[in-house]
Order: sequence, then structure tokens, then C-alpha cells
Amino acid sequence: MIRSLMVATALCLSAPTLAKTVAVAPGADAQERLQEALILAEPGDVIELGAGRFDLVDGLSLDVDNVTVRGAGLDQTVLNFAGQLGAGEGLLVTSDHVVLRDFAIEDSKGDGIKSKGADNIVYYKLRVEWTRGPHPENGAYAIYPVESTNVLVDSVTTIGSSDAGIYVGQSENIIVRNSVAKYNVAGIEIENSIGADVYNNIAVNNTGGILVFDLPNIPKQGGRNVRVFDNIVVDNNTPNFAPEGNIVASVPTGMGIMVMSHYEVEVFDNIIAENGTGNILIVSYTKGQNDPNYNPKPIGVRVFENNHGRAGYKPAFTGGDLLKAAFGGAIPPIIEDGTGENILIGDDVPVMTLGLTRPGQPLTEAKPALSAGATEPFDGRQLKPVVLPEAMEAAIR
Repeated sequence: MIRSLMVATALCLSAPTLAKTVAVAPGADAQERLQEALILAEPGDVIELGAGRFDLVDGLSLDVDNVTVRGAGLDQTVLNFAGQLGAGEGLLVTSDHVVLRDFAIEDSKGDGIKSKGADNIVYYKLRVEWTRGPHPENGAYAIYPVESTNVLVDSVTTIGSSDAGIYVGQSENIIVRNSVAKYNVAGIEIENSIGADVYNNIAVNNTGGILVFDLPNIPKQGGRNVRVFDNIVVDNNTPNFAPEGNIVASVPTGMGIMVMSHYEVEVFDNIIAENGTGNILIVSYTKGQNDPNYNPKPIGVRVFENNHGRAGYKPAFTGGDLLKAAFGGAIPPIIEDGTGENILIGDDVPVMTLGLTRPGQPLTEAKPALSAGATEPFDGRQLKPVVLPEAMEAAIR
């Protein structure tokens, strides 16, 4: 009898906990009830946020693996942080296999949603917005996965970030798709990452539409293998409102797609137009740095089969007006500084080369020249598509 009881007890203790759905509604004590649900969640659980407005005074955090946080819709469930007392993010995730979907975050004091070291993370049908519009005191990042492997950002909307609306940094195997970034400093930014597909997005009314950067003095370097394709990148002429000292504070207003100091980037099949400085800019990192492992040059950038509209009619950099006059009233839609290696441009539009010979060389030493663009098309598709685990794709079906 005693042996049977011991066996039964052991079986109960070893049996997995059944996944459950925990419903949290807006209203009184929403802060405590929601954070408690996130703390007590167990792998497999769904935290279901009801429709309505959650007025929160502090950031939220999740550190349990295999949890879904699901609202009633990005315009139906709103986590409002206008009364947030601290300066942190609205929601911080530090666990793996997490799905965030169908809710909105508004007016967080810091970043909207940040995930750090969170592998296999899904951001789906989310909205992160600062409702006062562009302002230097808005949070830096709306969607902010960093230091992760397998990242899916799908069907999100970001508005008003003082750095980047959608930022993925120091990560590997990334897809950003079907999303809208507007009125941010940078609409979408891939930084110091390996293997990213950025496609079917709309970047409009940002300072810069889509940025692909590799920066020094960051633990993960050697960003490479990024494809930017089938995006609409138009009207990115919002004056730069990044706080002074931020790297994106140097992004010129009116920039469509910017590639800086990155290896193996393909930019193709995009619609790029009405960007006052230029549609595509390919440059080296220009600031002083002492990182012995860093190469500031762009290498292996291929631009082809893009549909260009008007650009370069209001350049926002020193000497831009003189260049505009020299080129007959508008700078060519594609600009490259001349320092890169293996830069191939196949678009049949004018290209301006600044004629610089080394990274960091002052623009006063530039020797601008005009080329007619590609005379023959070429197929620059050399990078393989990013493939995410099937479970991540299944989570949004």
C-alpha cells in the first residue's frame, strides 16, 4: 500500500503541468493582475488580454519560456503607459519561444517592447505608438529584439520612435515583413546581425526608411547576409528628432534606404520615391573608432531591379544644395561614397559617387561624379532566403 502511494505521488510530481489560458481584463488593479499573470505563467500558457484600455504605471516583464501573450486586436487591446513612473520599457521579454500578438502599447517612457536573449520570438499584429507624434523624448525603439536567434516580426505598426520603429540588433536568422513604420527616426533598422529578410513592408514619413548598419565597439560584429526587397519606401522626410548623441541622429532627413559598413546586402524590387536626400545611400562608417576587429567599409552590396521615383530634391547634408545645383536641381537617387568594395548597382538610374578613398575622409575632399547607372541588368540574387522554425510560422496561422 505504501509502495503504491509512493509510485502514485511520484507520477503526479513528474507529470507535466497542463497548459492553461489566463484571462486578464482591464480595470482596477490591472497592473498587479497582469504582472502576476506573467510571473505565474508556466510553459504552454496563454495570457489573454481582454479588449479595452489597460492604464499602467510601471513596466511589465516576462521570463517564462513558451508563453503566448494575446490581446483582442491591435486597436482593441491597448496597454497605456502614459502614467508610467519609471523610464524603462513597456514590456521586457527575456525568455524563449514567446509569441506576442494582437495588442498595442502606447506612450511608454522607454522602449515599447524589448526582448533580450529571447530565441524563437514572434511579434505579430502589434502596434507600438507614441501618440504625441515625433518627439525627442519618445522611447527609442518600438519593437526591439536583440541578441537573439530566430526572430519574426510580422504585421506590426510602429509610430513615433526617437530611434527606430522596428530594430533588430546583434541577432541571427530574422524576418521582418508585412509591417508599417511611420514617423520614426529610422523606420526599420537591422544592425550588427547575420541573415535577415526585410520584405513587404511600408516605410513612410520617417527620417530614414530602412537602415542596414554594422557598428564598432559592439559585442556582435560582422553583420552580413541581409536582403531588403519588395518594400515601399516613400516620403521619408520627417526632420530628424533623435536625441543628440544617438547614432541615428546623423541620418540625413529624406533618406530612403541606407546601407552602412555592412557585408553582403541585396536591395531589390523595392518602390522608392519622394525621399528628399536620396533613395539609396551606401557609405562607410565615418566617426572615429578604435575597434581593431571592425571594418568600416560596405562590402558586397548589390542594388538591382528597384523602381525609383523622385529623389534628391531637398538634400539634408552639408554641401547638398551645391551638389543639387551642380546636378541640375536634384541629386541622383543613388549615392555611394566611393569607399566600398564590390558594390554593384544594376538600377537604370543616375548614380552619384562622392569619390572618397577612405572611411572618415571629410566631405570637403569629395570629388563627386555622375554615372548613368547600369547599362545591362544583372541578377544579384546570391543570398539564400531566411527560413524560420515551422513552429514560429504555425504560431500565427
